[in-house]
Amino acid sequence: MAETARVSTTDFDELVTEGAAVPVQGWDFSWLHGRASEERAPWGYAALLADRMADAGAALDLDTGGGEVLAGIPRPPRLLVATEAWPPNVEVARRTLRGLGASVVAVADRPPLPFRDAAFDLVTSRHPVHTWWPEVARVLRPGGRYLSQQIGAGTVRELSEAFVGPRPPRDSQRPEVAAAAARAAGLRVVDLRTATLRTVFRDIAAVVYFLRKVVWTVPDFTVDRYRPQLRRLHERIEAEGEFVAHARRFLIEVVKPD
Repeated sequence: MAETARVSTTDFDELVTEGAAVPVQGWDFSWLHGRASEERAPWGYAALLADRMADAGAALDLDTGGGEVLAGIPRPPRLLVATEAWPPNVEVARRTLRGLGASVVAVADRPPLPFRDAAFDLVTSRHPVHTWWPEVARVLRPGGRYLSQQIGAGTVRELSEAFVGPRPPRDSQRPEVAAAAARAAGLRVVDLRTATLRTVFRDIAAVVYFLRKVVWTVPDFTVDRYRPQLRRLHERIEAEGEFVAHARRFLIEVVKPD
């Protein structure tokens, strides 16, 4: 049997350097095309978002990132506001959402939200860092709804554990915990769905880029700190052709009672 070819140290260093140099502002993952892939959730969040936005009069999108997902809606409401807490994303979102006539508000990563009570009939969020349920309830009008696709507990844990070893999933990312928190804030849960999605990395540059962008995967990640783990994972990808992890997502939709 022929011996498997080994990629040189130079190739490893070049790939790591490439992944470390790519800008990570916004929430656009197109740089990963051909290097990594992730299955889409079966409920089609973008289509649900477009449908809810088309029926709204005043809408708020929380943790909008660079506004890439929100920008895909074909019919914006009369009043559309988005928030973002990470400063590099704020200007990206303002450029991205200018065509929709949306206002982008820079906020702190903690409550309160800078909006009056009952200001919106729709609040949305894709992959929020935190969901401040009492604040969602406060800014929603009676009869209004909140739609969100969230990161599930233990998402891509195979990747996290390759760097930091086993660690328990965050309870706050469990769908049943989110649903209980929503109910405690006085909201009625009308939809709750979960999905496990195959996520594939085909080179170590993709891993470096992903860890720099999705910072909660390995919270203290830097190339220098984790170079030995990167090298081991690189060698595994070279031997097996890919590294497979599993993203976990849940969809939650709630309504504020009249």
